[in-house]
This record gives sequence, structure tokens and C-alpha cells, in this order.
Amino acid sequence: MHQGKLVFAQIMTHLPLTTFRRCVAAHQGHYKVKTFSCLDQFLAMAFAQLTYRESLRDIELNLRAQAARLYHMGFRCKTISRSTLADANETRPWQIYADLAAHLIGIARPLYVGEELDVDLKNTVYAFDSTTIDLCLSVYPWAPFKSTKAAIKLHTLLDLRGSIPSFIHISDGKMSDVRGFDRLTIEPGAFYLLDRGYLDFERLYNLNLMGAFFVSRARSNTKLRRRYSHSVDCANTNVECDQTVVLAIPATASRYPDALRRVVVKDETGKRISFLTNNFSLSPETIAGLYKQRWQVELFFKWIKQHLRIKAFYGTSENAVKTQIWIAIATYVLIAIAKKRLQLPQSLYEILQILNLAMFETSPLNQLLSGADNDDLQKSEQIQLALL
Repeated sequence: MHQGKLVFAQIMTHLPLTTFRRCVAAHQGHYKVKTFSCLDQFLAMAFAQLTYRESLRDIELNLRAQAARLYHMGFRCKTISRSTLADANETRPWQIYADLAAHLIGIARPLYVGEELDVDLKNTVYAFDSTTIDLCLSVYPWAPFKSTKAAIKLHTLLDLRGSIPSFIHISDGKMSDVRGFDRLTIEPGAFYLLDRGYLDFERLYNLNLMGAFFVSRARSNTKLRRRYSHSVDCANTNVECDQTVVLAIPATASRYPDALRRVVVKDETGKRISFLTNNFSLSPETIAGLYKQRWQVELFFKWIKQHLRIKAFYGTSENAVKTQIWIAIATYVLIAIAKKRLQLPQSLYEILQILNLAMFETSPLNQLLSGADNDDLQKSEQIQLALL
């Protein structure tokens, strides 16, 4: 006799079903659908993401083995067929799950507003970057990248309080990083952490005019002219210099006519790292510490690629690939919402690792996660990242 709610069902209780139905209705997701609903499709794909299924056949075999529990997991279909799931991924609009992910992000971000950063700062801090997922050109001709390779790019703006993606754009591999940056809606007063690929001074000046701040790495060939040098504590800190500079080349200076701040620090290996920013009020140590936080967006990409299984796609069409990516993102944010609402102490990575083996248990999530060995999970995380 069934007793207690399955762990998978406990996670899905945080899914806003009313909003989900509105997303389905807005894009006519149930057009000519008889039995396998969009909710069944989402649950099957979310199960695959959380349990690391490698293929549609893998999903079918695992869910059919648990046929007696499908109803308790939230499914309303009696059985799962890989052909039915493949057809759903191919034909039902991916925009359904993109809208769902956007709504879940809107729920998650207020939950993490009070999260503390490693630096003492009240402003909103974003890290913007993109990651490329390589594909086979003969199988994915709709995603051109190079003459012999296809790829898609995920342009992501990550809110560092809670590591919640606040903006995601999926493009083919040919779209440049700075063009993805053009799609952002700039928030005045916020900090944007950018790597050297986004060092476009015309775009940075527009960001400056909008009242936002940026911190970026300087390129080795960036020509600067010093105006002022500010005193720094070289003996007790890793800061080597803190300067007010302007761009030295006239053509470049016309794109950013205002002054910039240049902060140079030494890392643990003794390597000199140069930062450029338009903020002159924070200490140089805080500027360096802020940029160090940008690593969280790299971890997000690694979690998405490794643990939410979008490296092995279940379909080959553009609709199927985007459906899988948006469901993966929605699943990630759903776990983030559950973590905050249930006040779980583990990181998102640790929770995903535990849930991988516990989908069919009936223990409450609080009890299930309270017995986890955090030290072992952290060691596992370090090993996983080292393998990349």
C-alpha cells in the first residue's frame, strides 16, 4: 500500500500548475492532444534531468519499471512511450517551457534577495557570460557554427544572490557574445561582471550612461593613459595599483570619453590581473573580490552541462533541443525554490546529487537531506569540476 509522498512529487508541489496551464493555453500546447499532456511531457523530461537519463529509451525503461507509481508522481497517462515523448518534444512549442522558466525565475529571485555575498555590498550583482555546446553539423544543420561543426550558445545573466539566472538567450554558435549582451535590459545601480570577451567600450559607455556599474578584465593590448594614482596598501593586501585612467587611442577614446578606474592585483600564484571599472567609490579589494564572484556563472554552466543532461540531447530538431534546455533550466530553478522554501542547508549541487538516487523514496525532503554527508558531497564536487 502506498504511504507518503514520493520525493519527485514533493519537488513538483512547488510547480505553479495554474501558471503552467496558462503557458500551455497561450501557445496551444494541447492542440490535437488526446492522452499525453504537456504536464506529462514536463514531468517525464524533469525526471530525466534529475536522474541523469541518457536517452529516450532510458527514460521509457525507467518509468515503465515504475508504472505503479506514475500516478503518485503526478502523471495522468498510464504508460510512457519513447515515440510519444519524442513526438511531443518535436511538435509542442518550446516557448511553453521558456515562459514557465521565466515565471519560476520571477518566483525564485525574491526568495534570494537577502542572500549575502562574499563582499559587503547591497547592490544587485550580475555575472554575464555565454557557453557553447558543440553539436554535429550533419545532425543539427539549423545551428551553424563553423564549416565542420554546429553549436548553440547559452547567453546567461546570473544573479549572484542564489545563483539564479535572470536572463537566458539561446542562439546558434555564430552569434557573438557582445550581441547577446545587447539583449539585456540594464538595471541602474547594479553591478555587471564581465570577462574580456565583452570589453567593447561603446557598449560599456552606454551601460555607464544608464547608471549601472561594470567590472571587467583588461586585455593585454588595451592602451591606457594614467591621470591619477591612488594610494594602496601593498604590504598588507594583494593590490599593486589603483589608478584613474583614460583610453589612449583616439578612436577608442571616442567610444568611451569618460575616465575609467584601473585596479591591478596579484593572485595566489603571483600573476598580475588588471581590472577596469566605472565605479570609483568601492575599495580596490572589493573590486577584485567582486570579479572573483563571477566564477559562479562558470559553475552554473558546469552544473547545467554535467548534472542537467543537456550535453546528450534527446532530439535533433531545434524545437526538441530548445524544449530540453528550457525544461532543464526550469528544473534547476524549481530545485532552487524548494531549497529556499524548505530552508535546506545544502548547496544546489549537493541537493541534485542526493535527489539523483532518491526519486522513489517517501521520506520528507527535510529528513532526507538532513542525513547527507556534506563533506563527501563537497569532495565529489571538487572531483567532478577537476574532470572538466
